[in-house]
Amino acid sequence: MNIRNIDHITLTVSDIERSVRWYHEVFDLPIIEFDDGRRGVKLGKQKLNFQQSDDLHLPVAKHPTVGGADFAIIATDPLANILSHLTNYAVEIVDGPIPKQGALGPMTSVYVRDPDENLIEIGKYDK
Repeated sequence: MNIRNIDHITLTVSDIERSVRWYHEVFDLPIIEFDDGRRGVKLGKQKLNFQQSDDLHLPVAKHPTVGGADFAIIATDPLANILSHLTNYAVEIVDGPIPKQGALGPMTSVYVRDPDENLIEIGKYDK
């Protein structure tokens, strides 16, 4: 097999509209629609899908859980701008800025939670 990328990740959420709005507003991600009205956001060359906990789209993970995700996204803005932007949207920083090792090398990360308490690492590569 020649696997190279992740196409999409699906988050189980308590309120799809709230999640779509939050990811669009806080991270400036474009909203997309697919499969007869499902909604998500575009994240670089990938997408982030949302499924409501009381309306799952089969097949699903064995234990789809609201707030059970932990993933990292990459930002290109200066760290000071990232911190200011998060403050402007009243997004609490859970941890950081701290040095981390990303898939492409050293980066500085801050951690936040979305409205369903999923943990999101926002990384800025040092180079």
